[in-house]
Parts: sequence; structure tokens; C-alpha cells
Amino acid sequence: MTTLDQGNATRSRILAAARELFAERGYAAVSLADIAAAVGLTKTAVAYHFHPKDRLATEIIAPAADDLLALLGSEFSGHREFLRSFTAFAVRHRAVIRLLTEDIGGADSAPPGSPGEAIREFGRELFLRLAGPDPSPGTRVRAWAALGAVQSGVVKTTDVPAEVVEETLTAAAVAVFES
Repeated sequence: MTTLDQGNATRSRILAAARELFAERGYAAVSLADIAAAVGLTKTAVAYHFHPKDRLATEIIAPAADDLLALLGSEFSGHREFLRSFTAFAVRHRAVIRLLTEDIGGADSAPPGSPGEAIREFGRELFLRLAGPDPSPGTRVRAWAALGAVQSGVVKTTDVPAEVVEETLTAAAVAVFES
């Protein structure tokens, strides 16, 4: 194995440990030292690859962000198909949804250009795709409730098989939006 291969393997191990720890404890509660201990490295070795810690979050989020951009760029025949696709996305990336919605995206004071600002913008785009450009007050409430049900549902059911979560949350989100 070359030095480059070893470096890539180390980065992959660090990312896997960080993803698991962030999903389990939340971003703010995990330090570089915690991640280092999980992979058997020193904090300095982890910092060499990912300093500051935000770089870890950005790299973990990137595949989900790419998937979300593809979702937002797709055409849907109606709200049921959109909610089915959004729920499938959320289940596919449920290991990072907590990081996306509760830890990073939840801060209203996130500075321009930060991951938090990007996550909030994704949320607004999801809302617009579901509710439309000029929704009534009732539609606004139902759209936010349906999206929130999916986001909360995937975070709180990581021990439930993905197929069960996807099927149940899709039905729940559709029922909420159509109520």
C-alpha cells in the first residue's frame, strides 16, 4: 500500500467514525479527540486531515447535498411523488440527517456561506417544491408539518429497518399534507 493509499484509508476511517459519532451524540458534543480515540489515532493525526472540525462536517454532508440537489432538480407529478422521493432521500441519508437539521442547520445565526446557511436554504427549497410559490396559510402549515415529520422521523428511528421507516413516513407525510 502506498503512502497515498494509507492516507486515503485513514481519511475514510476518520470520516466513518465521525459520521457515526455525530449521528449518535450530535456535532457539538463530539471533539476531534473523540474521533481520534474511535479510530486509534492521535488528535493531531485527525487534525492533520480535518482541521477545523467543520471540514469533517462538510465532507460528510457533501454526498447528501449532491443527492438533495438532484432531488430538487427533478420533476414530480404531484405532492405524493415528491414526498415519496424526499422520504427516500431522508432514509438513505438518515445517518447524517441529525447533523443536517439539528446541529448545523438549526442555528439561525449561521454566517453567510456556512453549511448552516446552505442547509436552511435547502429547507426553504424543499418547502417551495411542496407548498408552491404562494401557499395559503393552511398549506404552509401542512407543508412544514409534513417535511418536519420526515426529518424528525428518520432521526428518531435509526433502529428501525429502512424499508419500514420509508413506507411509514411517506404515508404519514402524505396524510399530514392532505389533511
